[in-house]
Amino acid sequence: MNPHDMAKRPGAHLVAEEFGVEDPWALSDGHPPRDPLYLVGRTVAEAARDVDELHGELTHAAQSAIELLEPVGRGDHASMRGWYGILRTTGPQIELLVARRGAAYEQLTRAVSTYHRLLPKADAEPASKAPRQSLRLTPEQAPGRDDDWAISGGRQLGALEAVEAGGLRFHQSAAYGYIYLSDGPGKRPNPEAWPETVRRLVADGLLDQDTSEGLYRPGQLLSLTPQGEAALRDARTATPRVSAALSRSNTAAISGVVADSAVAPATSAATEPSPSR
Repeated sequence: MNPHDMAKRPGAHLVAEEFGVEDPWALSDGHPPRDPLYLVGRTVAEAARDVDELHGELTHAAQSAIELLEPVGRGDHASMRGWYGILRTTGPQIELLVARRGAAYEQLTRAVSTYHRLLPKADAEPASKAPRQSLRLTPEQAPGRDDDWAISGGRQLGALEAVEAGGLRFHQSAAYGYIYLSDGPGKRPNPEAWPETVRRLVADGLLDQDTSEGLYRPGQLLSLTPQGEAALRDARTATPRVSAALSRSNTAAISGVVADSAVAPATSAATEPSPSR
């Protein structure tokens, strides 16, 4: 169970979800100072700390604004005398904190992705996060690529489904330069899809990215290619087939045990010497 409340410490919560550590700084423990895992582990921990600090500042600013506006909500407009322009300063402050927290969160996700890439193959994907489905491999997906982590753990299937739902766009922040995705209503896709996963699927020919549109606004629309549609169909039909095969295998094994147990007594009776008279 994740020890961190996402509503209070979203940075530490993400690190715990990805790596199963309570303290993000533990990612650098046990590695020499010049080891890439040490350096990137500290980057992850610093980014998680920044996210949590900015989230706390944003929460505090929002709560302060709510408290200041409570008299208006009660209809007590007289108490607002001398408070003209209260939102003229509070509003921009909250917007700035939202933007800074968003940039910090994107930095954290990039650091998390880099740490995943550096992990040994045996440790990169725990058994509890085994891929939901092995999709058809393309030449670009041949073993040895260093971005296989981007499509592991069901991320490829999740991204294909997010694109199929419609409206998924690839964006770049004009102010901070980070890459992010948004769905049709302009919100973060749910379930979440990673920009690195989308890049991989575009490179593999499973997704098409409309580069005729602006990367900043409105963002570049993503769509399934025929190859991507086939991969999505294969992914959805393979799981029932695997389950059915396992079920048949288990049934056959059980039937064999029952048959053996039924034959065993008769065989014993046939081979048992008759009592002498």
